[in-house]
Amino acid sequence: MQVSVEVTEGLGRKMTVSFPEERVTGEVQKRLQQMSRSASIKGFRPGKVPQKVLAKRYGKELRQEVIGELLQSTFYEAVTQESVQPAGAPTIESLTSEEGKDIEYTASFEVMPEVELADLSAITLEKPVGAVEDADLDKMMDKLRGQRTAWNSVDRASADGDRVTIDFKGSIDGEAFAGGSGEDMPVILGSNSMIEGFEAGLTGAKTGDELTLDLSFPEEYGNKDLAGKPVQFAITIKSVEAPELPELNDEFAADFGLEEGGIEALRAEVRANMERELDSRLRNEVKSAVMDKLLEANPVEVPQAMIDHEAETMAQQMRSQMHIPAGKSGVDINASMFSDQAKRRVSLGLVIGELIKANELKVDADRLRAEVERLAAGYEQPQQVIDWYYGDASRLQEVESLALEELAVEFVLSKANVTEKKVGFEEATNG
Repeated sequence: MQVSVEVTEGLGRKMTVSFPEERVTGEVQKRLQQMSRSASIKGFRPGKVPQKVLAKRYGKELRQEVIGELLQSTFYEAVTQESVQPAGAPTIESLTSEEGKDIEYTASFEVMPEVELADLSAITLEKPVGAVEDADLDKMMDKLRGQRTAWNSVDRASADGDRVTIDFKGSIDGEAFAGGSGEDMPVILGSNSMIEGFEAGLTGAKTGDELTLDLSFPEEYGNKDLAGKPVQFAITIKSVEAPELPELNDEFAADFGLEEGGIEALRAEVRANMERELDSRLRNEVKSAVMDKLLEANPVEVPQAMIDHEAETMAQQMRSQMHIPAGKSGVDINASMFSDQAKRRVSLGLVIGELIKANELKVDADRLRAEVERLAAGYEQPQQVIDWYYGDASRLQEVESLALEELAVEFVLSKANVTEKKVGFEEATNG
């Protein structure tokens, strides 16, 4: 077999391969012999059909079949011989397959890029750190109380924090507009859920009052047809209710399913959930920062074939999540929408892969177990989740890949110039 490789552009390669025609004729002859043992053709007994008859009927088809298989096998023989690493399937061009002559073809493809890692100590980044403080826990407990708010009717003027139920009709220049009216709509005063001036206009009203508010939609209002326009609302107050928050006691804890340990057990569970959320957010933020720095420090030329493949995978995932069959009329979710994201993913995969290989990073059994337990910790029955992961090799492999990526992040942090930045719970989780 003769092979020559030509560099075309960037990662592009054009490889010409030729091999003896005897490899084709020999394989065709072999298959004709196998076929003759069982072939059944009218006029001949089964297994007694002459090979010349079989060759005449099936020879051309078998030849094309064998050539197709040899194109695949000789391509991979050739790239192994030339120490070339393709980044995707080749495009076969200029195939010459005349009987009596060597088979020759040209294959165009891209090769994997060489990734040379930059000095990690030159990377500078800021690492956010934080903890759940008692004040953070108190705020969260207050939010839980708010979720259990009871509303009691009051015979007085409405005040900030009250819930006012209204009927309303809006008009612009005396004309009603779509979405401008409603009945029995609750509005919590001070929640800032309505346009400016609406809640303030309801403050001080009593059940049964009728009032008119002359307001304006904000310039940045979501509905462009209404943005910046003056509007008048005719409002009827149906009811005024004051909030009543539950006490933080054992009865409150029981409402959340904690029959033992009371309010202190609930506080402990809420704190644990907050710590898991904070840890997850900070991990993701640090990981994102490390990835950005790695890409910045290690620019890499990415094979288009790999980008296209990743983009198509992302498009398929999106279609699956939206339950949209591929090619459905009227739905335009195609790979081109994900090209930029795909390029970033592939680039990171190449850089991180080289980082892991160059530094021989490996996930041992203890670290894998710790990662599985971390993923399971937020579930009601953690052991069932742990067993679920360990019950399937492919699921465990996914966790191992995640743990290996986390290990790579930690390795970069250990070598880089890192400064810590303290962040509060709300800042970290609401960002």
